[in-house]
Amino acid sequence: MAYIDQFFEVLIAEGASDLHLGQGQSPKIRRHGEVVAIREEVLSHDEMAFMMSEISGADRWEKYLAGGDLDFAYEMDEHSRFRCNFLKQTHGFGCVFRLIPTKIMTLEQLGIPAVVKEFGHLRGGLVLVTGPTGSGKSTTLAALIDYINENFTRHIITVEEPIEFVHNNKRSIITQREVPENSISFPQGLKAALREDSDIVLVGEMRDLETIQLALTAAETGLLVFGTLHTNNARKTVDRMIDVFPSDQQSQVRTMLASSLRGVVAQLLLKKTPEAGGGRIAVNEILVVNSAASAIIREGATQKLQDVIVGGKGQGMQFMDDAIWSVMQQGIVTPHEAYMKAIDKNRFRVFLPPEDSGL
Repeated sequence: MAYIDQFFEVLIAEGASDLHLGQGQSPKIRRHGEVVAIREEVLSHDEMAFMMSEISGADRWEKYLAGGDLDFAYEMDEHSRFRCNFLKQTHGFGCVFRLIPTKIMTLEQLGIPAVVKEFGHLRGGLVLVTGPTGSGKSTTLAALIDYINENFTRHIITVEEPIEFVHNNKRSIITQREVPENSISFPQGLKAALREDSDIVLVGEMRDLETIQLALTAAETGLLVFGTLHTNNARKTVDRMIDVFPSDQQSQVRTMLASSLRGVVAQLLLKKTPEAGGGRIAVNEILVVNSAASAIIREGATQKLQDVIVGGKGQGMQFMDDAIWSVMQQGIVTPHEAYMKAIDKNRFRVFLPPEDSGL
């Protein structure tokens, strides 16, 4: 048993999602969105160095000491896997760990709208799952990949940093590649996927121009590409995809995106009320790209996408504020939580209690 496992065991017992360790600070966990200390004694330089080097191994530890950052995955046992990030901070060593469930939940168990399954039936195009850090994008994508794995015969390649959910072959073949262990970079992994008889490619993070450009090209050539972005609604997602390119290329990119984008699933996590069982619930904005949405993207009039989403309920589309409104009306989240996460704050302001009237 590694020394750090004692902290992981507390995290699991408390139902928390993240462990934060920093030299000169008390160890803390994030539980249902709140950060709480799990012991009073602060972490020393020697304690941090021992437990970090123990789970990273000598080669990774040297890389971290030289560069100041490190990402990898650590498996405590067959039931507990963690995404690890090492960093250097003002007071010395630091690290953050995210618990990755080893059992992949289904889309139904996650409460994701049924229309998202339809994206798994596609034979080509680009589907983006978006949301802020910690909103469950990877969990939703893993559930969608597992649905495809159970129902279709495809070759699925994932390019991740690090590999989070581990998939076993069912009906499909799944090849998981980790950056930089198995592929130097996301662009390199994407380029290689075009030569590896793939049907589906999952890009763990579309963070730079080259990766986005290659993802669009792969989608145009007939691959089904799944990717993630740190945006919280469909309009911002389309804008981000286009704005990353130089201005003289944006007209061409709008045309490419209009023809290859198949859908956007934006996701937020909201804190549930104690009466609703506590924890957090996912809410989604869903854009299914139809001819109207394609024309809007091609024209660059992304402000009109909201009208397409609101008018597309029959196709399974859903506007983020409507999804938030629904869980608030059911008493699953408080008006304050709904207000804080909503796009149109005025729609929710009237429901705030008097003590929050100044927001």
